[in-house]
Order: sequence, then structure tokens, then C-alpha cells
Amino acid sequence: QVQLVESGGGLVQAGGSLTLSCVDSGRTSRTYAMGWFRQAPGKEREFVSSLRIGGNTWYTDSVKGRFTISRDATKNTVYLQMNSLKPEDTAIYYCAAQVVFRLAVNAPKDYDYWGQGTQVTVSS
Repeated sequence: QVQLVESGGGLVQAGGSLTLSCVDSGRTSRTYAMGWFRQAPGKEREFVSSLRIGGNTWYTDSVKGRFTISRDATKNTVYLQMNSLKPEDTAIYYCAAQVVFRLAVNAPKDYDYWGQGTQVTVSS
């Protein structure tokens, strides 16, 4: 059973940085990809970034050059380093794990397990 726990959210001024962490604290299953999504009030959950285990990374256009996804396999942890934050980055951020292989990695339906979310608020 995968149990994802996010941390690292908070309140930051525009231009600041935060690093989100997502640890699989449960019994580790084989994972094919990890993703970060976000959901702002009144909006649908949207793709932010994903990482194919042992492979490529992807980013939505609005965060390219500002966010970096990475993974520490020894700690069963995936990170999202967020720099140059903007007020429009304000949302609840969720990490997700793909344990049933799919080619696609950029939609909520491509993932099998989700964390509880962590709030990121960027003030102007």
C-alpha cells in the first residue's frame, strides 16, 4: 500500500522559494512515475510536473524554468523545488504515484495514489 505524505507548503512572498516533499511512508510498491498536481479554489486539479522513474521529467509551461522535480530513491521521497513563485501559483499541491504502468503521466487519471495535499500561498 502506497501512503504519500506531502510537506513543505506555506506562505511566501512573490519571488520567493519553497521546496515540497512527498514521502511514501507506507509499504513501498513498484512505482513507475511520480507527479505533482495543484488545485486552486474553484478550479480543476491541474498538472504541474512529473518524473518517470529512471527516465524523463515533464513540466507544465507555466512553471518551466522555475520548478524542478527530483527524487531521492534512498528516502522514497520526491521533491518539487519552486523558485520565483508567483501569486498564481497559489493552490493546494498534491503528489501522486503511478503503480500501474501507463505511458501518460500528465493527467490525474494516470495516477493511482494521492497524498493529502499541502497548501502553498504566494502573496503579492
